[in-house]
Amino acid sequence: MDFNIESRKNCTVIHILTEKLDTHIAPALKSELVLVSGKGEKNIILGLEKCQYCDSSGLSAILVANRLCKNAGGKFVLCGLNEAVERLITISQLDTVLTITGTVADAENLIS
Repeated sequence: MDFNIESRKNCTVIHILTEKLDTHIAPALKSELVLVSGKGEKNIILGLEKCQYCDSSGLSAILVANRLCKNAGGKFVLCGLNEAVERLITISQLDTVLTITGTVADAENLIS
């Protein structure tokens, strides 16, 4: 599996387990996000601690998660970004749209 899904009290935490969030993983991640959201989860944390690279399909999956949470009246938090992924998000000007924290614990504190 390319990612790990963990249900917590106030949110669902998804950790990307590969170094690349790209066209190989993004479609499955999007499907999973829709399923999680469809089960009533409105708060999702996406942990990218292991992720070294993200392409446009990865960004698309991130934006899908953000939209699903927003539409449900919840929060989407991105955390554990490395320098390259953070730079991509800044260049794409998504840092103004997304909530980003350093750790999952920080993200959980924002949600609760």
